[in-house]
Amino acid sequence: MKITIPNNFFYQFIFFLCIAIPYLDHFELTISTWTIGVLVTITKSYSTSILKITIPFFIVFFIALFVMFFHDYEKYYIIRDVTYLFKPIIGFFIGYQICKRTLQNGFKLLINTGFIIAIIHISVVLFAVVVYGIRTVNDIREYGGYFSDYEVYILAILIFHKKFQLNYTKKQIQLLIAIIGFSVFLYLARTNFLQLLILVVAMKGYFKITKQSILVFTSIILLSIIGYSTVLYINPKRNGEGIEAFLYKIKVAPSETFKTKIKRDDYKDFNDHYRAYENIMTVRQVSKGGIVDVIFGKGLGSRIDLRQKVYLGDMELRFISILHNGFMIVFLKSGLLGLLIFFYTIYFFFKKRKSNNELIKNINLLFIGTGVFLILSNWVFLGFYNLIDTKTILVGFLICYREKIIE
Repeated sequence: MKITIPNNFFYQFIFFLCIAIPYLDHFELTISTWTIGVLVTITKSYSTSILKITIPFFIVFFIALFVMFFHDYEKYYIIRDVTYLFKPIIGFFIGYQICKRTLQNGFKLLINTGFIIAIIHISVVLFAVVVYGIRTVNDIREYGGYFSDYEVYILAILIFHKKFQLNYTKKQIQLLIAIIGFSVFLYLARTNFLQLLILVVAMKGYFKITKQSILVFTSIILLSIIGYSTVLYINPKRNGEGIEAFLYKIKVAPSETFKTKIKRDDYKDFNDHYRAYENIMTVRQVSKGGIVDVIFGKGLGSRIDLRQKVYLGDMELRFISILHNGFMIVFLKSGLLGLLIFFYTIYFFFKKRKSNNELIKNINLLFIGTGVFLILSNWVFLGFYNLIDTKTILVGFLICYREKIIE
């Protein structure tokens, strides 16, 4: 059997590293890898589309940078904010630049990367089950990871493989869907399940108002109500194991980020609604600074006082500079002005590139699903600013791919 190495193997390898490294949940390593990746793949020209999606992030950053000079913050938190606010920009350019160099086998690179990551994830979970005897939902997620937006995108692309003109046999498609789908399931992430649903609905074209789309959304709403009512009837316990732990997360999901009154001295209430508590503290403390802070934010290096120490990961903190909510972190750093500009980064995905090319039309549909999902992702998981988010690379890649087809 003859093994051939493609001419653009180096760039494919860089792409895989930039997608895979964030799963290690080591921010310094991710930023270092991404910085090297964006520097070694620089191209001579860039399209207006990649600039349109990155410029709002630049503006949000520069507003926060300008405001910073009116405060005296610790250098560590300033540098940390710089890396977080620049991470999406770097990701977009990595995807865009690598696509330019791997255009002839672009979708194959996307699929292969997702497949390898899925194999690694499944292997890690199975190893933990056999060696460490893990059984609970929390243990599976602790060892295997908490979510994987990239794999969900690849799964959606595979489900609609005909629309993306993938050159795979039926058996290959079935195998890829089975393996990547199983990997996605093992994350047991509510957000990922909703993400897949949103992308499927988008690819079906149901976000365009028609009789069929109204029927579909009505059915989804009714099924959601019935499903949630069933969960409430079962009444899963907070400290349950296995499927009960997952059902409990579904039970508290509606109030997890939206509750407005939280008892800090009630551990159960505080822990279950911690994301909502962050939002409350952010709005209160930014507003306390007056109209200037509300409009322009508190700048790079600003932090929120949680009023008590909490365990976040392996750290016990009272003051935090990075929040769980993407909208709130923009509001904290650059105020309402930055937030208004930031909304364009969602609106961007609803702007279609007109074309008669079916592949471009379907990439547009995937982008519409991305725009809808970003509303949820920003509210729950920091959106593009998330530590292990790799959607920016995929988006940058598809922006370039779409434009090269138009050319």
